[in-house]
Amino acid sequence: MQTDVSQKNHYIPWQVLALMSFVTVIGFDDLIYNFKNQGMGVITSWILMLVLYVIPYSLMVGQLGSIFNEEGGGLSSWIRGTNGEFLGYFTAWTYWAASIPYVVDTANSVVVGLGWAVTGDGKFQDSMSNEQFALWTLIIFVVFILVQSKFKKSLELLSSIGGIAMFGMTVLFVIMAVASLGMGGHIETQPMNLGAIIPKFDLKYLTTIGLLIYAVNGCELIAPFVTKMKKPASEFPKSMLLLVGMTAFLTIFGSFSLGIFFNAHHLPKDLKMNGSYYAFQALGEQYHVGNLFMYLFAWTEVIYLAALLAVLLDAMTRMLISDTGTRFMPKVLRKTNKNGLPINGYILTCILSGLILLLGIFLPDMNDIFNWLLNLNGIISPGVTCWIFYAFMRVRRNSAQYPSTYVFIKNDKLAWLIGFWALAVTVIATVFGIFPQDVAFMGDTWWYELMINIIAIVVLIGLGAILPILTKYEKRR
Repeated sequence: MQTDVSQKNHYIPWQVLALMSFVTVIGFDDLIYNFKNQGMGVITSWILMLVLYVIPYSLMVGQLGSIFNEEGGGLSSWIRGTNGEFLGYFTAWTYWAASIPYVVDTANSVVVGLGWAVTGDGKFQDSMSNEQFALWTLIIFVVFILVQSKFKKSLELLSSIGGIAMFGMTVLFVIMAVASLGMGGHIETQPMNLGAIIPKFDLKYLTTIGLLIYAVNGCELIAPFVTKMKKPASEFPKSMLLLVGMTAFLTIFGSFSLGIFFNAHHLPKDLKMNGSYYAFQALGEQYHVGNLFMYLFAWTEVIYLAALLAVLLDAMTRMLISDTGTRFMPKVLRKTNKNGLPINGYILTCILSGLILLLGIFLPDMNDIFNWLLNLNGIISPGVTCWIFYAFMRVRRNSAQYPSTYVFIKNDKLAWLIGFWALAVTVIATVFGIFPQDVAFMGDTWWYELMINIIAIVVLIGLGAILPILTKYEKRR
């Protein structure tokens, strides 16, 4: 009897799993980025995305995690289990490559956040050249690669606490922004009616879908926990529906709250880079507390992103080296120092990050660099998400080979079609995301960003195809 109780205590309640995934899926910056892209129309986009994409996406992830639970439930193990070793390696590589623009963008955000946290405004950006911005970002990279090896466990804890605190700040903003209307506040976006929340479905809209997917992906991180639930078949869907409900609340009311403080028809050019700070600054003015909320947010952002950056730099490099083994990765990249750290893997990460920064230096200003890096994430991150739906389609084409404690839709043909739908949407978002945003259409900057988008993709993804060839040559020698 005692053993049964002990085992029972190890089950994860479905409510807890929903909260765990919620913290990893959406954040305040995601609201700002997509509000800048689509204005109040993003409310409709969030609703469509949640119902038609996030729900099936998260439930597919649940089945894949249940099937491949003995291998840790990672994305590369799903592809390896359905398509063989090479595609498993290439998935691990693309997942790692997608992390490069993300960590560069994170390092940029640390620089921006420190400026606001120390000076209380964004004026420091006007005095910083593109070269200085890139240099500070690179310095932050090197510092945190050195720091993470000494304080890894404390940084993991700090990033978790920071993630929860960041989520708390987002909820606080939504509640206080709506409450401010009852205190005599007014809505900046006018007219605020049904027509205001209908987006314009054109080419520009298609280029912004990738950033929406970038904002809501990440469910695969909780896939290994599916088999740790008491009744996965009934509890996991409830967990994901709760996740979608909480995400819907935050995205819909969060976007509406931004419309209270910003005129969606005339948004600041630097909203993606500084919008979060502007928003909390406006909230503080509404409640007559000055920059209090802005400072709270800025330091929360800096601490969270700094810890996250260090953990990411370590985890992404170790994952790639350990997941690919000796078959596809050259010996020089698998080399470790006396502490077991893949030192040459870190060097490769810095080199590729430096290349990404170098491509951005020639853009007009710091704001353009920030926007370009962010939009690059909206290309590469959805591209990697395609692997999830591809693996799911392979599983459902021959479901007898892949038994699972949780199954998303019993009918294989219907499940396959839904997987194909999600894959098609993600591929379209990835392709159209290559076209630049936030700059004049067909202008000089537009063409330059298009060129460096293609260069970044070719280098990051193409290198993954070259390394196995080098490894094969190395073994022959």
